[in-house]
Amino acid sequence: MSDQIQVSKTVDAGPDEMFAILSTPKRHQEFDGANMLRGVEGGGTPVSGTGDEFIMNMENDVLGPYQMKNTVVAYEANRKIGWAPSLHPIDGHTDKLGDVKAIGHTYTWELEPAGNGTKVTQTYDWSAVQDDNFRGFFPMVSEDQLSASIDKIANAAK
Repeated sequence: MSDQIQVSKTVDAGPDEMFAILSTPKRHQEFDGANMLRGVEGGGTPVSGTGDEFIMNMENDVLGPYQMKNTVVAYEANRKIGWAPSLHPIDGHTDKLGDVKAIGHTYTWELEPAGNGTKVTQTYDWSAVQDDNFRGFFPMVSEDQLSASIDKIANAAK
């Protein structure tokens, strides 16, 4: 089994419109195909480069409410953006996860002009997860959920 899921679609929205949403954490809930995002902590100001961080409020059946800190690991204006989530705080939820270190996965979006629209490729990659117990949780989102995210962001960009 591969350590990543990648979905590509061509959508009727420009790369600049899509990138504006992707780089604005307070808008991420609009395109959450997995329905786990509950909003951004704090102001959610737009990210402007690698190393920027933002904290998302999340919820799922296993943990209930929790937070993920996202560190921007790829940034090329209107072309590519990606972030690496980690549980926030990193040792949070030991009551449910034990000493699992929830780090090592990424979400990356690549945007390529395609006629009047954009070819969007979203890659969900967990190949860098080192903690074997955490690795057992993957994949946490499906190909269908990634595809739904692309559809949702294309609609939000119109």
